[in-house]
Amino acid sequence: MTQPRVSMGSGRPRVEGRLKVTGAARYAADHQVGDVLYAVIVDSTIGRGRITDVDTSVAVTLPGVRAVISHRNAPRLPYLANPLPNNPAQGERLHALQDDRVHFFGQPVAVVVAGTLEQAQHAATLVRIGYDAETPSLDLASAPANEPITYARGDAGQALLDAPVRLDVTYRTARNHHNPMEPHAVIARWEGDQLTVWDKTQWIFAAQFELAAVFGIPQASVRVLSPYVGGGFGTSLRCWPHAPIAALAARELGRPVKLVLSRRQMYFGTGFRPSYEYRLRIGADRTGRLRAMTHDIRAETSRYENFVESILATGQVLYSLPHVSQHYATVPLDVCTPQYMRGPGYANAAYAIESAMDEVAYRVGVDPVELRHRNEPTEDESTGLPFSTRRLRECLLAGAREFGWSERPRAPRSTRDGDWLIGTGMAAGVYDTARYPAQSRARLDADGTAVVEAATSDMGPGTYTSMTQVAADVLGLDMDRVRFRLGDSLMPFAPPHGGSATMASVGSAVKDACDGIRRQAVTLAVRDPRSPLYGADPGKVVVRRGRLSVRDQPARGETYRRLLDRAGRDHLEAAGSFEPPTGEARYSFYGYAATFAEVAVDARLGIVRVRRMLGVYDAGRIINPVLADSQAIGGMVGGIGTALLEHTVTDPRDGRIANANLADYLVPVNADVPALRAIYVRGEDPEADPLGVKGLGELVHVGVAPAIANAVFHATGRRVRELPITAEMLQ
Repeated sequence: MTQPRVSMGSGRPRVEGRLKVTGAARYAADHQVGDVLYAVIVDSTIGRGRITDVDTSVAVTLPGVRAVISHRNAPRLPYLANPLPNNPAQGERLHALQDDRVHFFGQPVAVVVAGTLEQAQHAATLVRIGYDAETPSLDLASAPANEPITYARGDAGQALLDAPVRLDVTYRTARNHHNPMEPHAVIARWEGDQLTVWDKTQWIFAAQFELAAVFGIPQASVRVLSPYVGGGFGTSLRCWPHAPIAALAARELGRPVKLVLSRRQMYFGTGFRPSYEYRLRIGADRTGRLRAMTHDIRAETSRYENFVESILATGQVLYSLPHVSQHYATVPLDVCTPQYMRGPGYANAAYAIESAMDEVAYRVGVDPVELRHRNEPTEDESTGLPFSTRRLRECLLAGAREFGWSERPRAPRSTRDGDWLIGTGMAAGVYDTARYPAQSRARLDADGTAVVEAATSDMGPGTYTSMTQVAADVLGLDMDRVRFRLGDSLMPFAPPHGGSATMASVGSAVKDACDGIRRQAVTLAVRDPRSPLYGADPGKVVVRRGRLSVRDQPARGETYRRLLDRAGRDHLEAAGSFEPPTGEARYSFYGYAATFAEVAVDARLGIVRVRRMLGVYDAGRIINPVLADSQAIGGMVGGIGTALLEHTVTDPRDGRIANANLADYLVPVNADVPALRAIYVRGEDPEADPLGVKGLGELVHVGVAPAIANAVFHATGRRVRELPITAEMLQ
């Protein structure tokens, strides 16, 4: 039974849009919980050492203050091992308020709880912490590294020696912070041994499992609710210490506790994109065909956990290369543990590799787009597997055509517009097609409406809308007859809302559940002598706008409502699931991007402005092009920030972040965002998942920064190998 596509593929508006623009959507801190107290965290003011004194004598005397909790009076918590998979950080996680050890500047060392937020904020400023300070290790370049992760094929060392064209360069990227609109927030309430939290999270079960492990209670004793998430970019994929702290305070005081991190606190304790030092050596022949590539990578991590991300895959699969050597070493520093941030690993790798490819193109005199065509692989050379789909060549061709690449002068610094130097650049990108086990539940009521649910999240990509579109098409209903619910741990299991995996995973589970309901309805009809569809071939029955009919005999049919009424059924329901294939892999799964950028650089001041940008994507089936455009534009804007603006400045003396606010930590604003356009290469990926999608939200960020950097070189003739590119670097 192949259902007609009505909703999927169309640019439907967000179903929750009105709730958001009218303020009716409730985010974590917005929920009205009775008898709530307010908590404010006291942060450490040293970068490493031990706490020697906690003086609360003044703070506890203030009106409204109910408690000041630190490691000196907090109960010891079990902090059992968290069994949840997909944790990028391995090691001894931070045990909040459990000992006197300080691991990084801004670490929570106490919490004040009071009757109002203002009372708690004031009291927190009066808590005095004494320290035995040590000198923190903060320098990525000089600190000793962990044992590296390695990969090799062929003999890269010898191939480099034999190559007639060689490049040996090092690229550096700054630490970036996520800076979502909604700050981290949690409300915790105990009812006996049952804990309910309203949390800002991209993964309901990360919060549930972590809180259960911290308090040593069954996972079923923790309920997590998160119906709306005001942006995340990866920062909310794990449960940070403020959530257990709020739950601890609520249990100690016997009342619900609300804790909202300040913008400043989010820079210190909720992760970041780590800074990288990436040395790349390339060997090629004189036509630009790559022979060898070696990658020596250093990235920051915390001293108490080891954070790793997918920095190596790009160098293994993006181009045809017989000889590859990779060394990826994390460097333990006295910082908070890093965390996935949009395009994790792949974006940093693309900056180094795609900038170097541009350098090779100029070295051998080959157009940058043509150079990438010449190094197109026929299979995934890291595994020997065929690609499920690979349309990077189509992305490059479409991008070059639509951007007007052929009109570009080859020589750098050859185009001016008054005082502005004009340049164009491009870069390719790749991101893996992530898919995880997921479940869903669907119910079709006798009135012809449906409710579908899964414990996933919606931090902005449009999960509510896209899942409603899938359910509506599979059930044969109009979208306004379907309601999709999410954000509750009592709902069926869903994987992390990150890694561009939600549509492929949860969407496929939604499709499975709705397929199950439709099959039930068709079976009821064709077996009921009273039905117009009695005796029909079930494979030829389709549903449109809630009416079942024979595909070639549209007059022969009946509605869901009539069918269920006659059968005496008030509803039909079904559970759905999705499991990625297990066993021996048959294909290599990736999405691809080609990004083209035009910049203007002030010849006197070195100021860089992006004039226009085009992204072309091989992302499988696009469920909603309007939502896809929102993702693509957001990814480009984020890439502009990475390339030109975003840089966390750390005081080398103690680890204090000097620009922990949105006045000094620069992010793109409307004036920085020019004409941005996205194109999607047609084609599904039937091997990836039942919907044929490949994921988009991460991919759209990958390749943006190197496209801008390459355009800056084309405009100025100066190659900058460090992000962000600032005016000082071009003067």
